[in-house]
Amino acid sequence: MLTEKKEIKHFLNTDILPDEIFTPEDFSDEHIMLEEMTGKFVKNRVYPALGNIENQEFDETVRLIKEAGELGLISADIPEQDGGLELGKVSASIISEKMALGRSFSITFGGQTGIGALPIAYFGTVKQKAMYLPKMLSGETIAAYALTEPSSGTDAMSAKTTAVFSKCGKYYILNGEKQWITNSSIAGLFIVYAKVNGEKFTAFIIEKDYEGVSISPEEKKMGLRGSSTCSLILDNVRVPSENVIGEVGRGHIIAFNVLNIGRHKLSATSLGTAKRSIELAVSYANERKQFGKPISSFNLIKNKLADMAIKTYANESSVYRTAGAMQEGFANMKQTGSDDFCETISRYALACSINKVMSTEVLDFIVDEALQIHGGYGYMEEYEIESLYRDSRVNRIFEGTNEINRTLIASTLLKTYELPSKKGNVDEGTLLREKQTLQLMKKLYHSTIESVRKNDLINLNQEQETAAFIADLVIGIYSAESSILRTEKAVKITGKDENSQKIAYTKVFIHETSQMVAIRALNILNHLGDDEAFSRIAGRLIMSCPENIVEVKRKIADVIIESEKYVS
Repeated sequence: MLTEKKEIKHFLNTDILPDEIFTPEDFSDEHIMLEEMTGKFVKNRVYPALGNIENQEFDETVRLIKEAGELGLISADIPEQDGGLELGKVSASIISEKMALGRSFSITFGGQTGIGALPIAYFGTVKQKAMYLPKMLSGETIAAYALTEPSSGTDAMSAKTTAVFSKCGKYYILNGEKQWITNSSIAGLFIVYAKVNGEKFTAFIIEKDYEGVSISPEEKKMGLRGSSTCSLILDNVRVPSENVIGEVGRGHIIAFNVLNIGRHKLSATSLGTAKRSIELAVSYANERKQFGKPISSFNLIKNKLADMAIKTYANESSVYRTAGAMQEGFANMKQTGSDDFCETISRYALACSINKVMSTEVLDFIVDEALQIHGGYGYMEEYEIESLYRDSRVNRIFEGTNEINRTLIASTLLKTYELPSKKGNVDEGTLLREKQTLQLMKKLYHSTIESVRKNDLINLNQEQETAAFIADLVIGIYSAESSILRTEKAVKITGKDENSQKIAYTKVFIHETSQMVAIRALNILNHLGDDEAFSRIAGRLIMSCPENIVEVKRKIADVIIESEKYVS
């Protein structure tokens, strides 16, 4: 497999081969065992308590977090030297995906394993790790991540919380308010970001028992009602100087790198919820009869189920491609004896943002269609899909809004732009036309960047429509390529007949994605300067597909309907 640095940074201008990416078909026996164990934990332990959890009986949540700790689920991707199991990023993604079925509980769990534990595990001192990690990994202490403030969400660096160094030199005095903090009412410690002397953005570990720490009442939320969300209020809180994580003034390095991992975990969780939504939708469609037959036999319902499965396949392909690349990057870091987590994690910022945007928007599409298939019953609280519909909406806001992630994607690409190193090799393989289309999409990307530069549209904080187009184009390229490579890899190993569903998913996804980006391109053409090459490429992408898309989707749906779940 390629090192991540080459794959993630250069997938837009370098050929990637099927054997160079990780796919769900590469799961080891250990991965499958972990998947089954996590699924059983959710089904047998979390499901029975969901009603109580949704009623904010947080004793149930605390109990289940401890049980998850006993099973090793919290420590899966924590380094061994720090008391973790170090199972790798693929295993961590599997756990996040399966834990999604726990709904509100999955948010508590995700806060614990990701943005709660990782700042200390990756950036803490030996003393901090020894003092805090064991109880966090066992579930005895629940952690919370306190970054957002009433006046600073996306713009985290404008935080108002202050930290003043005491005259005795033993502690910092923190004042401020953090808003919408997940796990806050049940947390024993908080990762808090404040500005030392109002200037130097710094990360601190604050224990709940410190004098001056208080928690507001629970917020009344649209969804995820079984997760704790409160404000954290700091009133002259004395924090020992040894509780600074990393360096004073370098807290943004910790915050943003941990958020990258958080975005990836959120992508996997969204994937898990999407799969559950498909199960609920197809099960209901098979049971519900109208005009004397199951509604799953109606072609418009089949079309919905097919669209849901097609998007899930592309999403799944992208998430596990990234997980595999991240796992290799962390393994390389360990082999070289490096402990530079910043350098390693930062390589994946682009892919993590891509997956975060795609996964959360795919989920919203799928859960909406699943509710529509339920009809009026989907609007009733007694049906699970109603809860999933409400719960899913915040994912496009969590871990940086999708708007800021789109801007980050485009800005990163513009700053690091490189010309393509060679032409794509598309003269063989099962998906020849799809690979040709992918190459056209990459050409459109390069033409877009050239137009942006030529027409002096490089201030993407101002040219936000252009940034969004670039981001959506690149998201389309990454997911399309991930689907093609995954399918080709599977066909190479087990043949076309065994992978007919994968081939169908990929053909339709590439066709519809290329048309989507082509329409977007034509709509922004005049703003980019009406570039002839740009418009010519967009015109070629919008051409009709030789496949009978209607029939292909019906066949995709038939497989889903028979299995009553997403099938890859």
